[in-house]
Amino acid sequence: QVQLVESGGGLVQAGGSLRLSCAASGRTFSSYEMGWFRQAPGKEREFVAAISRSAGTTSYADSVKGRFTISRDNAENTVYLQMNSLKPEDTAVYYCAADRSLRAGIGVKLYEYDYWGQGTQVTVSS
Repeated sequence: QVQLVESGGGLVQAGGSLRLSCAASGRTFSSYEMGWFRQAPGKEREFVAAISRSAGTTSYADSVKGRFTISRDNAENTVYLQMNSLKPEDTAVYYCAADRSLRAGIGVKLYEYDYWGQGTQVTVSS
């Protein structure tokens, strides 16, 4: 089993920044690709960003590219999402997810991820 716990959410003004953290249990963190997804009220959960096992490759949704940065610290079993220039439309519950597959590319679909955190709320006021 892998347990993921997100933290760092909160209320910020438009244009502000926030850094989310996701702490993973176990000794196999480095064997998982990690991703961030979000779900706004009344909307489907959507892909935000993902990072490869060794952090050599990243992928971002077009809506956050240039504003968000995903990173990981395998020694600390933690993945981060630095969010800058936040917009009201970024308001959502943000979920951390782990992908144990060995596919060549980075997964961007919900069904490609095996473990999920409980989510952390991010609210951006206008």
